[in-house]
Formats: sequence, C-alpha cells, structure tokens
Amino acid sequence: MKKLAILLAVGFEEIEAVTPIDFLRRAGIEVIVCGVNEELVIGSHGVAIKADCQFDSLPSDLDGIILPGGMPGALNLSLSNDVSKIVTNMDNDNKLVAAICAAPAIVLGDSQVLKGKNFTCYPGFEEKVSGANFSTDRVVQDGNLITSRGPGSSAEFSIAIIDYLLGREAANFVKQSTLQNW
Repeated sequence: MKKLAILLAVGFEEIEAVTPIDFLRRAGIEVIVCGVNEELVIGSHGVAIKADCQFDSLPSDLDGIILPGGMPGALNLSLSNDVSKIVTNMDNDNKLVAAICAAPAIVLGDSQVLKGKNFTCYPGFEEKVSGANFSTDRVVQDGNLITSRGPGSSAEFSIAIIDYLLGREAANFVKQSTLQNW
C-alpha cells in the first residue's frame, strides 16, 4: 500500500487538504495527516482537523508528501525546518512532492525542488519563484513533482496524485465515483 503524509500548519486551505485526504483514501492510499506544530490544526476558514501525528512520529517509509496552500498556512509550512528537511529528502529520493495553491511558490520556491522544473501555483505567487518554468495549467506534473493552482483544482490535483502512484485505472475509478466531469 502506498503511504503519503499531508502536512498541515495553522492557516491551511481546507479544500486543498480534505479533498486529497478523501480522494486518496478512496483509492486505497494511506494518508497520514501530520500536524506541523500542533495536534489540532485550524485552517484558514476556521475548520479544525485533528492530526494523526506530529513530525516526531511520522513514519520513514513514506512514498511522498502533500503540501496544501492557504495563507498563512503555506507561510507557516515554509517556516518549519522539519518541512524543509522532509521536502528535500523526498525530492532527493525521487519520491512524490505535491504542492497546491501558494505552497509551490512559498514552500518550494527557495528550495532546489523547483529548479529547472515546470510548475503552477495560485495566480500572482509565481513572481516569488525564479529558475523554474511557470504554467497557467490547473495541474502540472514534472517528474516526481505535482503542483496545482488552488481550491478549485483540488479534485484534479488529487486525481493526478492517484494516477502518479497507482495508475490511470485507479485514478479514473475515483474520478468517476466522485462525479468529476472535467
């Protein structure tokens, strides 16, 4: 079974966290909700999610990570040394690094993860990134990196992650069973 961690910091965008958690679990992927600094993490619109664990108990056998956006959630992720370390390790091991909304620019922008790669992010945040190729596509995959624009593309982002990890058949199953028509 594939295993991912979604990293939540105070101020995360709820749709960008809950949609991947739900869709990936429907596909049979184990999704571990990791609180960056607290066990009960409050999103940017006041929705609280109880984390499954904190960094000190995050398993080492992950197949990748997901970084939701939202402000100040993306900024709070970027301020964590633990987040920086896991992002670098995942990328160095050629494991999935998936980021949506402000997270590609704010969390990954200063790292080597985006260097020379194609990416997308929430409109306007691309100006914070240099050395990478910005696209206005709703979801962009470049090797082990999957990025997406924002809340409205959360379903497509989630389906792209499923496709990357489990293949087209599993992705189409979740896409059809959740009545996605794009």
